[in-house]
Amino acid sequence: MSLVGFMQAGSTTVYAGSWRHPATDHGFLTQDFYKKLGRTLEEGCFDLMFFDDRLAMPGIYGGSVADAVRLGARPVKLDLSVVLGVVAGATRSIGLGATYSTTYYTPFHVARTFSTLDHLSGGRAAWNVVTSVNDSEAQNYGLEEHLGHDDRYDRADEFLEATTGLWDTWEDDALVLDRSTPIFADPTKVHELRHEGKWFKVRGPLTLPRSPQGRPVLLQAGSSGRGRDFAARWAELIFTGDPDINIARSHYKDQKTRIGELGRDPATVKMLPMAYTVVGESRAHAEERERLFLDELVDPAASLTLLSELMNYDFSGLQLDSPITDELIGSVSGIRGLVQNLRQHIGGDNVTLADLAGHRATLLQGPRFVGTATEIADQMEEWFHGDACDGFVIAATHVPGAYEDMVRLVVPQLQRRGLFRDRYTGTTLRDHLGISRPEAAPLGSAG
Repeated sequence: MSLVGFMQAGSTTVYAGSWRHPATDHGFLTQDFYKKLGRTLEEGCFDLMFFDDRLAMPGIYGGSVADAVRLGARPVKLDLSVVLGVVAGATRSIGLGATYSTTYYTPFHVARTFSTLDHLSGGRAAWNVVTSVNDSEAQNYGLEEHLGHDDRYDRADEFLEATTGLWDTWEDDALVLDRSTPIFADPTKVHELRHEGKWFKVRGPLTLPRSPQGRPVLLQAGSSGRGRDFAARWAELIFTGDPDINIARSHYKDQKTRIGELGRDPATVKMLPMAYTVVGESRAHAEERERLFLDELVDPAASLTLLSELMNYDFSGLQLDSPITDELIGSVSGIRGLVQNLRQHIGGDNVTLADLAGHRATLLQGPRFVGTATEIADQMEEWFHGDACDGFVIAATHVPGAYEDMVRLVVPQLQRRGLFRDRYTGTTLRDHLGISRPEAAPLGSAG
């Protein structure tokens, strides 16, 4: 199976209460904090660590960032290119991924950033492709409102066409470096892109030779129908949020079918649900640790702050016991799939705002594996062998301890069962994942 660490370059993990955990390291503004996380996951032979990101502080709830700041609801977000540069220098093998938006960046900027990372890390770069989520992000980039759902994906398709095109503007053997002739690079093998579309006009070529992986690995997490189609076309890793094994099996089958219908080999695309692991000396001990995480550390207002950020909707006018009605579902973009998953997970149609907020804040949107190391490995094996996934994206209740528990206790169990590597056998992220290096697409000559 593949194992990926799901990171935040800031004050909390994806779990809203993590900063309050007594064992959490508050060194998130220091480079040693990120170096240690990278080395820990590399010790466990993880394929990849990737960093989530948003381009604004959560400020939809109540029209203010006050609750995000007061309650630590992910108000701090460092620049990922700098963070990954630090981790690249402190590690040798683990893949390094960052979230970059197709709505607020440009293809040339993203292509150069990830090509640079791929070169300087020796072929370990991955791009988590997102279309962004809310108006707060738009307002940090000079706009009033976020683009509509389908427009964002239409723009994202063209963004990927231009970005992958830029990565292919240098042929693999274009760089000559012959001092005597002198020829630095062969101009017949460096090409202008000349992309012209509805959203972008990009001349090219990219200002870097083709990188060790040819192209960085593409990671994507679209869950809507349009998002799944986008992932089927572009993604090499698909990050999912399926709360139980039956939902995951259905999603796995649907997504792999869509990939095959586009002429791609479904076996070459990995589907990885986010998983939340709590390890204990006994199951009772693990369940006690879980209660601490879920019942004591998350303030309801922090949950609503993050839910409002995700849904681009201000929930401050509703009470926690307010039902999620069909009328509300129809007025909030992106909420339908979340509610459907939650209804299946809790086994009923009556979902309240508290249910929905807690679902996001406490990682109920993915499987929770709780127990001894052996019991957690049993649960992971059931999903992996049950046509539900190709591995897992491991989120943390607290850092670095949750990852240290995973590496020290659970990974050896998986290794003993032959489910996970005990060493890196290749040098690039594509080697770790078993994904082939793509050939450069033919383009016109720049010479």
